[in-house]
Amino acid sequence: MEIRPIFSALMRNKVSMILIGAQVALTLAILCNALFIIGQRLTHMNRPSGMNEADTFHFSSLVFAPGFNLATTLQADLALLRQLPGVAAATPINSVPLSGIGWRANVKLQPQQKTATARTVVYPVDVQGLNTHGAKLIAGRDFKPAEVIEFNAEKHLQPTVVIVSKALADTLFPDGDALGKQIYLKDDPPPATIIGIVERMQASWINDDTSIENATFIPALLIDSGNQSSYLVRTEPGHRDEVMKAVEQKLAQANTGRIIQEMRSMEQTRREAYAGDRAMAIILAVVVSALLAITALGIIGMASFWVAQRTKQIGTRRALGATRGDILRYFQTENFIITTLGLIVGGILAYAFSFWLIQHYQTPRLPWHYVPIGFLCLWLLGQLAVLGPALRATRVPPVVATRSL
Repeated sequence: MEIRPIFSALMRNKVSMILIGAQVALTLAILCNALFIIGQRLTHMNRPSGMNEADTFHFSSLVFAPGFNLATTLQADLALLRQLPGVAAATPINSVPLSGIGWRANVKLQPQQKTATARTVVYPVDVQGLNTHGAKLIAGRDFKPAEVIEFNAEKHLQPTVVIVSKALADTLFPDGDALGKQIYLKDDPPPATIIGIVERMQASWINDDTSIENATFIPALLIDSGNQSSYLVRTEPGHRDEVMKAVEQKLAQANTGRIIQEMRSMEQTRREAYAGDRAMAIILAVVVSALLAITALGIIGMASFWVAQRTKQIGTRRALGATRGDILRYFQTENFIITTLGLIVGGILAYAFSFWLIQHYQTPRLPWHYVPIGFLCLWLLGQLAVLGPALRATRVPPVVATRSL
């Protein structure tokens, strides 16, 4: 089919062509960047924490009782938790991945080093810490009971041994020889020796992208946090919910002055941590869907109007021998031309919009392949949208050409 006659006919309807083309261009620019942002959010949300999230939960306990001693309570609670049916492991904690709270530390390779080599989250645990988290030890060994120390805020915590994540180990020692090396979590000696490396463990802060997988386990029990203690519990597969109910009941029975608070599964913690990312992805998906629907309706409206305006012309073409397929291809080609012109402008706008986002929100650059994908989507949308009006045009009988004679 000749393109030039169709293009010449379009030039006699410049306003409609420009409006639809502009709509397609704007849709492409928003579509590409929105899909890129949605993809980023989904990738962000699906990052593995390094934990066995499906079978793990955590909670805090407040005890109001005369003569309260946190160190004694910790040991009693751990003994109770570990003997409950369905419990695989339990450990005292101060925070967990994705929680948004915790301790940070500057890791240095020399004492009094002015600039830290890396930043890390610090997770104090006991001998069941790695097992409870579900962390996979890929090098070295776990903590020994004798290495677990008690400390309070007034005591200068200087662990002599630590277990680090592989990401932190690779940052500190790029040659891959971190095991057995010494690091400083404080400016003063003694240093801490890396005795183990876990495959992965996410930090507490989900937006700390530069050190999201830099984690350090230390063998320590915090014994001066007032009347509050926090625990992480891993259950046997499929028993998490029933164990959560049993834990609350048994701990309350063990101490009637106790309040259990903030009991959450790790899956719930993940949902809460990424609620903002999920909301953004949903909102952008709704906006993109609405924009595509509006663009499709615009194409349908334009094509329907042109079919109504050209009824006699279509009948004349049919009388001169044009087949229904010829009429259908005419309107599809016409739409393809308008859509293509709009997409060319839209491709430029997509990169311009991406550059604006980089300048104002420090987002990554839009990958090149999003624009070709957007082209294909809108070409397909345009052809589907024009199909209905085009099929109505094919049903115009040749006799229409003679009605005004």
